[in-house]
Amino acid sequence: MPDEQEFISVINKHQKIIHKVCSVYMDTQTDREDLFQEITLQAWKSFSTFRGDAQFSTWLYRVALNTAITFFRKEKKQPLVFTTEIFPELSEQKNENEDQLSAMYKAISELSSIDKALVMLYIEDYNYNEIGDMMGITPNNVAVKMIRLKSKLKEAAKKYYQF
Repeated sequence: MPDEQEFISVINKHQKIIHKVCSVYMDTQTDREDLFQEITLQAWKSFSTFRGDAQFSTWLYRVALNTAITFFRKEKKQPLVFTTEIFPELSEQKNENEDQLSAMYKAISELSSIDKALVMLYIEDYNYNEIGDMMGITPNNVAVKMIRLKSKLKEAAKKYYQF
């Protein structure tokens, strides 16, 4: 039986991870709260399988992403999430920033759940090895996917805004 106090302690320490995942996949506060509860439940159910081979945060990201993708598919929502960290040129002209961000939100909304997860982890400054561990793919696969995703996002955003 997992230690309940230990679980509560590590979840409290790492709850920002869960909040970030919820923000990526859900666009209303109610949906984010529902997903937060679902991720916490799944983490509790899986807590006894955490062997400590990886950092707890890496393990929690994996549980959170897998739960969010499943939850997202069930809910069939289309959340919009993006940050200017992928495309630094978005922050150069402040007066056009909102239109550019809106274009990127729309472009990201067209991505698959898996691709949204990759973009989120990339934005969070995880390296390709860490992203690969969390997503269950090789670092080389992460690198290839990110190159393709950046290109795909730039092209998709052009439909909504001329950079």
